[in-house]
Amino acid sequence: MSKTFDLDWPYRFGKPEKTALLKAEPADFQVIEDLGFTLSGQGEHLFVRIRKTSENTAWVAKLLAEHIGIPLSAVSWAGLKDRHAVTEQWFGLHLPGKSDPDLSGLQSDTIQVLQTIRHDKKLRPGALRGNFFCLRLRELSQSRDLDMRLQQISQLGVPNYFGPQRFGHNGNNLLAAEEMFAGRRVHDRQKRSIYLSAARSYIFNQVVAARVRDNCLHEPMLGDCLLFNNSDDYLIFDKKMDKQSIAQRIEFGELVTSAPLWGVGENLSQRDALTWESAVLAAHSDWLRALELSGMQQERRKAVLRSQDLRWRWLDNGLELHFSLSAGSYATSLIRELVITRENSYDENFGQQ
Repeated sequence: MSKTFDLDWPYRFGKPEKTALLKAEPADFQVIEDLGFTLSGQGEHLFVRIRKTSENTAWVAKLLAEHIGIPLSAVSWAGLKDRHAVTEQWFGLHLPGKSDPDLSGLQSDTIQVLQTIRHDKKLRPGALRGNFFCLRLRELSQSRDLDMRLQQISQLGVPNYFGPQRFGHNGNNLLAAEEMFAGRRVHDRQKRSIYLSAARSYIFNQVVAARVRDNCLHEPMLGDCLLFNNSDDYLIFDKKMDKQSIAQRIEFGELVTSAPLWGVGENLSQRDALTWESAVLAAHSDWLRALELSGMQQERRKAVLRSQDLRWRWLDNGLELHFSLSAGSYATSLIRELVITRENSYDENFGQQ
């Protein structure tokens, strides 16, 4: 496994010059899940909201299963969360015909049960609107450049790259995907899914990176598939549309450019955009075929990550940020446009916030 993958994606506002310490302590990285839907209060699924500090999502799920005496397969969650953080997230417990269990025995210095409520549907991966973040960057002093970058990030957003944790330590998930596509059998379904997801995410990042380099992250091409920022709808940009009106809708964040998450199905891009994307994707033709053979369905993902509520305040020795992101987005993709971060040496979980 000698091949290396370049994960140093281009920056929207140029590579930052300032450095800062992230996750000096768990409270420096706080995340609160926003399910985005109302729980019914009845049904065979018990939803449990837990605040955890320096604990792994999968480990807490295993703890819940053992405490209640149910199989691990009966415990679900909407998204993986950083271990080295303070996070509030929901777990779903499938308890058909069973009464609510006593969860008081789970309470500890690192795990607090905040709420339990019944629901009539299973909690599935990705079934949340997004996450609220409160992050602290330490060993950082206020500067004009940083204030300007914060304004730019707030107004224009950043490239919606998948974060480095998606690709594993030193890109090991991509190396494993390359071997799998070359014929290595992977019997573990979870590992296979991780490797497929890493490969598809890498190709997506390559397309977004090319848009940054070609100055078309915010500038639509003829035939571009533009996604609505607050819904699953899209439109194809054609010459009949008022270009100035589309540009204003992109500037205000109503519409964003997109890039493919590869799989079986038609690429929604057309005309100039399709020609441009095809040229970028040509370098990954083997992986594209492998992803299609895996049965993954082609989708579109926003090429721009925007937070509508980014707020910040300067501290004596750092910066505190508050913002929300849609599900599947990475806070690290926003932070990387502001500063180069240093972290304590942790083993991060695979997945997104």
